Amino acid sequence: MEHSAHAVDDEYFLRRALNLAEQAVDAGEVPVGAVVVSDGVIIGEGFNRSISLNDPTSHAEIVALRAACDRQRNYRLEQSTLYVTLEPCAMCSGAMLHARIKRVVFGAFDPNTGAAGSVINVLSEPRFNHTVEVRGGVVEEECAAQLKRFFRQRR
Repeated sequence: MEHSAHAVDDEYFLRRALNLAEQAVDAGEVPVGAVVVSDGVIIGEGFNRSISLNDPTSHAEIVALRAACDRQRNYRLEQSTLYVTLEPCAMCSGAMLHARIKRVVFGAFDPNTGAAGSVINVLSEPRFNHTVEVRGGVVEEECAAQLKRFFRQRR
């Protein structure tokens, strides 16, 4: 089975993303965290910063992609996997396509804006010149619970 080789790593790196999402809570942001991994090493990480930076593009995935590209000195991350606690939106999915990310692994599904299968599937659209392997629902309960806690406390 293809995913079994990745399963332990996927959970490990998604838990790191969950820790980053907690930092987002501390910063007053929606708790989403992301890490970019290449050859088993974290090369970029981030959490939502849209509110604090007044920047709608500062989602966790974009922050992590920018850090990884900066570290690699390359806007292409062809052998990398991006781990994120919430299913990516269309903007973040588009950025992953442009970066040529190999895989995306996410925790909670997003029935409102998910662009990795929930609402639309940008990452697997065959008409684009690149597709991304997607694995969703990893550590899903913890990722979903973190978001639910955050929004419950804000009401």
